Amino acid sequence: MAKKSSEPENFWQELKRRKVIRVTTVYAAAAFVILQLVDIIAQPLQLPTWTLTLIIVLLGIGLIITVIVSWIYDITPAGVNKTKPASATKNSNQTTAPTSSGWGIATYISGVIIIALVAFNFISKRNLNADISKLEKSIAVLPFRNDSRDSTNQYFINGIMEEILTSLQKIGAFSRVLSRNSVEQFRNNTTKSTPEIAKALNVNFIVEGSGQKFGNKFVLRVQLITAKNERHLWAKSYDREIIQTTDIVSVQSEIAQLIAAELKATITPEEKQLIEKTPTSNLTAYDFYQRGRDELTKYWIDNDNKVALGKASDFYHKALEYDSTFAQAYTGLAWVYWNKHYWSEYFSENFQDSTLSLTNIALSFNDQLSEAYTLKGTYYSEIGKREQAIEEFDKAIKFNPNDWMAYSGKGKLYYGIDYVNVINYLQKAASLNHGPVLPALFSDIGFAYFGAGFPEKSKYYFQETLILDGDSLRYYSRLATIEYWLGNFNKSIEFAEKGFAIDSTDEEILEYLADSYEGLGQYEESLKYYKKYVEKLKILGNLNISSMQRIGYVYWQNGYKAEADYYFNEQKRFSVESIKLGRMYANKFGAYYDLAGVYAFMGEKKKAYENLRIFNQVQQVPLWMVILIKSDPLFVTIRNEPEFQQIVMDVETKYKVQHERVRK
Repeated sequence: MAKKSSEPENFWQELKRRKVIRVTTVYAAAAFVILQLVDIIAQPLQLPTWTLTLIIVLLGIGLIITVIVSWIYDITPAGVNKTKPASATKNSNQTTAPTSSGWGIATYISGVIIIALVAFNFISKRNLNADISKLEKSIAVLPFRNDSRDSTNQYFINGIMEEILTSLQKIGAFSRVLSRNSVEQFRNNTTKSTPEIAKALNVNFIVEGSGQKFGNKFVLRVQLITAKNERHLWAKSYDREIIQTTDIVSVQSEIAQLIAAELKATITPEEKQLIEKTPTSNLTAYDFYQRGRDELTKYWIDNDNKVALGKASDFYHKALEYDSTFAQAYTGLAWVYWNKHYWSEYFSENFQDSTLSLTNIALSFNDQLSEAYTLKGTYYSEIGKREQAIEEFDKAIKFNPNDWMAYSGKGKLYYGIDYVNVINYLQKAASLNHGPVLPALFSDIGFAYFGAGFPEKSKYYFQETLILDGDSLRYYSRLATIEYWLGNFNKSIEFAEKGFAIDSTDEEILEYLADSYEGLGQYEESLKYYKKYVEKLKILGNLNISSMQRIGYVYWQNGYKAEADYYFNEQKRFSVESIKLGRMYANKFGAYYDLAGVYAFMGEKKKAYENLRIFNQVQQVPLWMVILIKSDPLFVTIRNEPEFQQIVMDVETKYKVQHERVRK
């Protein structure tokens, strides 16, 4: 007796008889091809991030329809016929219509396509993962597009973007996460491709996003892209109702962690805690804080935007009205105060006390706040407390390994001590900030190389600065600076005059024209430019605390004794007050040198040598100081004396030691 077939086996045979398996195989192969094509063309055509999801849903619906239709109908050489039941076929004396050989060929080809695509995806995914593991984990988060009809919601979208960026910056496994200032230049850029932007920013991965806010709801779409070939590594959409701040913060921290997971970047428990921390439970306070931070960013991008600085202050104060324990709002206020009152309080014994107080309050509520430690480090730098400043900057870097301001501030603390550290920390800062401040960082690096005795390397960085910002005025000013300190006064004037032709009111150009004509002994011409220079400083409300004696010397050479005495006394006042208050100018021993020059020129040799001896305690001496002390006209009365000559020799020896260290 024949063994009776099981129900599943009968069903499988029926699927094969009705050609459902063959049709499904062909459909699957076609679906695979469609999905691959969509994945390839989505980025070049700038299709929405939900396009692939929609295609998958449509293909799923299509598969169900295809299975149903193939169960009911069959394609035969005689045309499309309704498939008869199996029982009817067995009981019929008619011969079943032969199957078209085309179905068999199509099935085999489809099977090969599916196997090939699966293998291709597996191999390409494995190769991609291998390539990613080899790449430096450098990343930039581009400004998110605001899709809201209401443009006033831009601050909210910016806030989400910045929090994602800040969360990524706290992950030490990332080698570099660029600052917001770095990416703002691409906010409205529609001409550069993703690879071009990544090349400009020198990163391997790009995060893009868009969102919209309507009422108490927001929609967000974020994607991670490889810079080289624009391959989409990861994407996700969010649709959330805002009831409390965690509804926003949880999304931001989740995105950062998912990106880290995709790039195989390990997050420590401490970093995870930092990323997931909710800054305030008060939703209104958080909203005002986002508005304040957005205005402060506008000011940092454009220092002339005093209106934005005022608005930032107002928003931070409003945030604190709703949550008096909101640490980030206190830090924001501290930054506002620092920028508003820097020069007006420079010679005050209470210099920036409010800044220190606000940062301390912030840290009392959140002792893991990187930006607060950075500002404290900046404060201690300015008042001459170097060790405390380094300690604060190190704390900032601990909680945010990508804090470019902390690296820059720390680097500048090594002026007068170690040019190797100056250059290394400034270069680290430059690697993290490719925004409007990058030219200034490159200039700092250029001047550091010049101080270490490498003028050509310095000129290279100035040239790179010109390429970045296209600012010929600053470029000519920097070249004039180098030539002046090298004693090439005619060459310095040549560059300064090119800058003067661009802007005849620029303070740096005016100063170097005056300095260079003084170097040539053309004192009338020098005085003409010094007068214009002083007027410009008055307009700007700035001080030049180390050049008053140069102006006094030129007045004296032109026979204006009263005016000369005024500027000499001003230089003495600036130097003495800076020393008394421990300002950075004194901490780098510049105040002692300038004070010695005034005393020497006024015939007070004893006081001149007292200050020169303190100046001679400096550990690191820049090239320009070696050149200056050998030719400074203020020391003409003591230049040939043994003690002065010994100080010159000491200065030159210290310079040579540092020069050799940097050379190696």
